[in-house]
Amino acid sequence: MRSLLVTACLLSFAPVLSAQEAGDRAAIEAVIADQLADFTARDIAGAWDHASRAIRGIFGTPERFGAMVQGGYPMVWDNRNARFLDLREEGGRLRQRVAVTGPDGRDWVLDYEMIEQEDGWKINGVWILPPMEGMV
Repeated sequence: MRSLLVTACLLSFAPVLSAQEAGDRAAIEAVIADQLADFTARDIAGAWDHASRAIRGIFGTPERFGAMVQGGYPMVWDNRNARFLDLREEGGRLRQRVAVTGPDGRDWVLDYEMIEQEDGWKINGVWILPPMEGMV
């Protein structure tokens, strides 16, 4: 009887957790999509707004940040066809995989580390992953 009560209580929280996770997923995807659109429009200040405090501390100015992305991440600088793949937790942080098409027409898989700050979700780093079968 007691285990039935515990199970019923746990199940009553499941929809709330799922709604929270769905809200986080939607918010994270919106932040990444906005930043990708900002880079395409060359709105570096807008893209900078989506960077975490740690990233801002590393680059110092939107101009330096934009130069780094332009030189090191051409598939982000000139992106199209963004497709959101899996969202997962690694090391206490959420990581969102995103497939994009770069300026050369090649597909790329990016791994965005996301952190929640007092002003919402922010991008805390992006890693270029090798394309995997069936992911893109």
